[in-house]
Amino acid sequence: MTNLNLCPIGEGFPEMEVVTTHGRMKLPQDFKGKWFVLFSHPADFTPVCTTEFVAFQKRIDEFKKLNCEIIGLSIDQVFSHIKWTEWIEEKLGVEITFPIIADDMGRVAERLGMVHPGKGTNTVRAVFIVDDKGAVRIIFYYPQELGRNIDEILRAVEGMQTSDNNGVAIPAGWPNNELIQDRVIVPPAQDVETAKKRSQEYECYDWWLCHKKL
Repeated sequence: MTNLNLCPIGEGFPEMEVVTTHGRMKLPQDFKGKWFVLFSHPADFTPVCTTEFVAFQKRIDEFKKLNCEIIGLSIDQVFSHIKWTEWIEEKLGVEITFPIIADDMGRVAERLGMVHPGKGTNTVRAVFIVDDKGAVRIIFYYPQELGRNIDEILRAVEGMQTSDNNGVAIPAGWPNNELIQDRVIVPPAQDVETAKKRSQEYECYDWWLCHKKL
């Protein structure tokens, strides 16, 4: 069975040279100083994957506002990627502007733990969110049968950047959390003295659950 944890969260994204629809690229170097989302799909010319590509492209400007690029991958040859994206533009009116890795030998998918156990050479619907320093920050895995929620991936990028920039934690469903709406969570106190001051400095349910407005 394929190990789906070959590129752990917190470690640097492995250096590799890949063939894409935009030519050869070096990862993560070619995205230096930017965040990027690398996502794999089971195969070209498949229905769920087509809906995902359209959804990613529809939100490309929102990702770019977060200094984040998109790059796709499947175990297909580059001409298949090109023909498929031409079909998407011709039939659906959406031009795919982000690069797609042609991993026809499956080496990248194997290295990143993307090959779906029991599904031949098909890749799982994996998502790697990599920060501007080249570190893997989030990994999502979905089965072939379930298309991804691209808004959640966008939210995850924004949430991690908000956490990094402000030293805070992000609540469930942020920025529409049921308890604290768009507020963020203050890290819990690490000593008794700080814990005593928490309720004076922030709004709190208790000293270990305090929140604030950014």
